[in-house]
Amino acid sequence: MPSTAYPHLLAPLDLGFTTLKNRVLMGSMHTGLEDKAEHFPRLAAYFAERARGGVALMVTGGYAPNIEGWLSPFGSRLASSSAAKKHVQITDAVHAEGGKIALQILHAGRYGYSPLSVAPSRLKSPITPFTPRALSASGIERQIRGFVRCAKLAREAGYDGVEIMGSEGYFINEFLTTYTNRRTDEWGGSYENRMRLPVEIVSRVREAVGLDFIIIFRLSLIDLIPGGSSWSEVVQLAKAIEKAGATIINTGIGWHEARVPTIATSVPRAAWTWLTKKLKPELSIPVITSNRINVPEVAEQVLADGCADMVSMARPFLADPEFVKKAAEGRRDEINVCIGCNQACLDHIFAQKMSSCLVNPRACHETELVYKPTPKRRKFAVVGAGAAGIAAATVLGERGHEVHLFEAADKVGGQLNMAASIPGKEEFHEMLKYFKRKLEVTGVNVHLNTRADAELLAAGNYEEVFLASGVTPRDPKIPGQDHAKVLSYVDVLAHKKSVGQKVAIIGAGGIGFDVAEFLVKGDHSPTLHLDEWLAEWGVVDPELAPGGVVKPKPTPPARQITLLQRKAGKPGAGLGKTTGWIHRAELKSRGVEMVGGVNYEEISDQGLLVTYGEKRENAAWLDVDNIVMCAGQVPLRELVEPLTAKGIKVTLLGGADVASELDAKRAINQASYAAAAA
Repeated sequence: MPSTAYPHLLAPLDLGFTTLKNRVLMGSMHTGLEDKAEHFPRLAAYFAERARGGVALMVTGGYAPNIEGWLSPFGSRLASSSAAKKHVQITDAVHAEGGKIALQILHAGRYGYSPLSVAPSRLKSPITPFTPRALSASGIERQIRGFVRCAKLAREAGYDGVEIMGSEGYFINEFLTTYTNRRTDEWGGSYENRMRLPVEIVSRVREAVGLDFIIIFRLSLIDLIPGGSSWSEVVQLAKAIEKAGATIINTGIGWHEARVPTIATSVPRAAWTWLTKKLKPELSIPVITSNRINVPEVAEQVLADGCADMVSMARPFLADPEFVKKAAEGRRDEINVCIGCNQACLDHIFAQKMSSCLVNPRACHETELVYKPTPKRRKFAVVGAGAAGIAAATVLGERGHEVHLFEAADKVGGQLNMAASIPGKEEFHEMLKYFKRKLEVTGVNVHLNTRADAELLAAGNYEEVFLASGVTPRDPKIPGQDHAKVLSYVDVLAHKKSVGQKVAIIGAGGIGFDVAEFLVKGDHSPTLHLDEWLAEWGVVDPELAPGGVVKPKPTPPARQITLLQRKAGKPGAGLGKTTGWIHRAELKSRGVEMVGGVNYEEISDQGLLVTYGEKRENAAWLDVDNIVMCAGQVPLRELVEPLTAKGIKVTLLGGADVASELDAKRAINQASYAAAAA
């Protein structure tokens, strides 16, 4: 029976010709599985698992309607009956699990990473190296026919509907604003002309597919670029799209080139629902809200407040395919929550790798990473209850093994506890809560305040020890580093030692950036205060400024920070591809000085003596109150030799194996595969 905790979220939605069993849409995500038909069996398994998990309607990753609309050469495309036949295995798998699925039609426009890309005007985007060809009027007509053909083929393939991608700065969106549409013919100039393309596409698609087929239109409610659409234009387009035959309006937020984060972990939860609440009274068809809604109680409140008729969640279904099922069964504490890190999903896609999920490495790998019940119960020890240790322990426990997890500290989580203390990374608390509950559910024996040694482990008669003992800060060997001014990142983040007003941070990797965020923001996190966060990034109602962007108003910094690195070049270059720019922008807005090519010569009462470059020139003392060491880590492997000497099999995991940065994605993935194979 449905949980009474989420009556709005679990209520059915009547679309007239069909009914959705709840108000949850699994939003479109490109996974990489779409690009080759040989991966369709994996894609079918991926969607089937989520249909089985209870989501009402799913949307595929984007499929181009023709070659000109490619995201990348030879990428996902649906333009022929032979291609449509290959999709039947996907739709059949979903329908067998009682689910519904729509195919997203995505024409990349000038965002296409291809020399064949086309656009309303010959204007290169800042995120691709190719300049698109400006379409002629007949060329535009050809693109419209491509959308219609793709929709008909989707129906032929067994899809329950299509989503027409009209937001995020792609092809359709490019026609809507003068920022990218400089045409003077009937497809440019006035807004009535600029909006002709999406209206024509929806109208002709509806005529082609009939009345009993879902058409979702993804409409950009706020472009987040100067010169973007005004609110009156957004409303005008939404009404025209409804009249043209759309079943549902879905929310798009920001263009890909916008310099405002829209889905990263530092974005407040449900940060954009005020826009759908503003649009909803203007329409009679359902409106879907999206972005940074990752737990059922937030989704329920959004619907209860009248912000939308339905909630789109994409990455939360990478994290947990049973999200809806668990919510309905009153198992909220068992939901593996998306933390918005982007590290294994978007970062992978932008690096041309297969998508997955940091907290759930099975995502998009359902057919290869399988947690099979063990035919023979065995006894394992896991040393260290950080990300790798917990992942190994819970997978072993889930498979039916006897597992003992040893942790020297008084709580599980390891260095994830430090990550959760960073302003903007509050979602890590959800990860820790899930891990604690998963240990209970899988029956792992947890031994806190227990520093496992070789004698203890040998006495336990374990068949194998998974060593996930983590890392220790690397010794940078700087003269004077024992000075009272010097703190480690552990001192600052875990032990909360007092830090002065002027601080030098040695090391500009992920940990250095985290420490800088922690110190420059103090005890206050804008992520927990939506109005403040919007002001910091210069976001306003598009009724006040076209595109919804004005000059940002950053909060004054809590401290004066200098972030240093030995390596020449841009500090933070190794940060996540889709989130690194956010961290750099936040620190820059708060006056953090970032310097590369630095040599650390000495630490004394005067502060930190540095020189620059290979020739160690321009020596200068940095007058600082504290120096925080974030200069890397080394593995903790002290148990390997004594355990091996006793004939005990040892498997290294996480930081104990490779200590570069604190890579939870690699640690969880490695541990999960190792435990699945044990």
